[in-house]
Amino acid sequence: MRSQEMAPPAHAAPPAQATPETREAIPEARQVSASVRQTLPARPEAPADSSPEDRRPANKPRLRVLDGLRLLAALAVVAWHLIAAPTAGWAEAGVRDFGPFAAVAKYGWLGVELFFLISGFVICLSSWGRRVGDFAASRVMRLYPAYWLAVLASAAVLALFGTREVTWPQTAANLTMLQNPLGVADVDPSYWTLAVELRFYLLFAIVVALGVTYRRVVYFCVIWLAVSVFVSGQPWLAWLISAENVPYFVAGMALFLVHRFGGTPLLWGIVTASWLIALYRVDSHVTAALGEHGPDEWIPAALIVTGFFALMSLIAAGFGSRISWPWLVTAGALTYPLYLLHQSLGVTVIGGLRGHVPGWLILIALVAGLLGLAWLVHRYIERPVAAWLKRAAASSLVAMRTAR
Repeated sequence: MRSQEMAPPAHAAPPAQATPETREAIPEARQVSASVRQTLPARPEAPADSSPEDRRPANKPRLRVLDGLRLLAALAVVAWHLIAAPTAGWAEAGVRDFGPFAAVAKYGWLGVELFFLISGFVICLSSWGRRVGDFAASRVMRLYPAYWLAVLASAAVLALFGTREVTWPQTAANLTMLQNPLGVADVDPSYWTLAVELRFYLLFAIVVALGVTYRRVVYFCVIWLAVSVFVSGQPWLAWLISAENVPYFVAGMALFLVHRFGGTPLLWGIVTASWLIALYRVDSHVTAALGEHGPDEWIPAALIVTGFFALMSLIAAGFGSRISWPWLVTAGALTYPLYLLHQSLGVTVIGGLRGHVPGWLILIALVAGLLGLAWLVHRYIERPVAAWLKRAAASSLVAMRTAR
């Protein structure tokens, strides 16, 4: 007991009585003691949890190399949709006109896998130290402004010039970004990845609500990866946890921990397990993109996925941190609007100009135009609308947290 520890021993001498001399000396002694305390450095407060693995990582410079990778991933998807995909609108002879570039574009759909790898890394980074309300608000500000414009623009273009019918109820559902769970078709087929991202955010919000720490992220990675394997025979559960794409998100999160805290056998084991599961699952992805196939199609896809994992591992280990070209930030900002706008608008333009203008000229002008449009959307839609949403979210969160 604390009271017993502080009690004087029974044989202790009684306290001495203060004399007039000692009473006069007490104020002077207190002044000296106070002056000494002022000269001493403040005692640091002990952290609530001093475990090394749970400390917040020190701030590091922005990894601009990731911005560049995101743009490369977006351009790969653009190449797939506007050159090699069956929906691109080129006749078989037209695709052959692009020569070796068409063979490369044939695997451009794998850019989505790189997106998911980067997303796991970046979401883990950006959520550290945030409350769940702030995390949710940041995701809304990031995803919705450009998306709202893209849905309306794509619906308008398809209604006026496209071959696919888009209804008003479909457009309304798409504006919520919840069309996938509602069972409504995407206005633009590229939007399917947003449903995957939303499910990732919803699951990871559990960790954010508890407080993001090293251990909790590791637990989340291990449990999510394991569950994604065991629910493979349960279509609804597999859809709910995005089982097909879990290896990429998990590897990205584990690689963020490697980047911030250093690699351990456990973290590299998580990355390796994710890579092997990704190699298995990419077979079904090849089938979805290219149809029935043999090893000749799977091997290039597996090599590309392996390259993604290797590249992200190098970045996590510190390679690429010196790449700090300012234009990479702009490149990263163009990625999301470019991804949202490219397919419906691009395929419509190809359909209108095919046979009248050389294919290469159409492609070059189209990509340049889409990049310019992406910059305009970022500059005049994303930034101002996100700023307004930030203020609205801040006032709303204050009202929620102060309400009684």
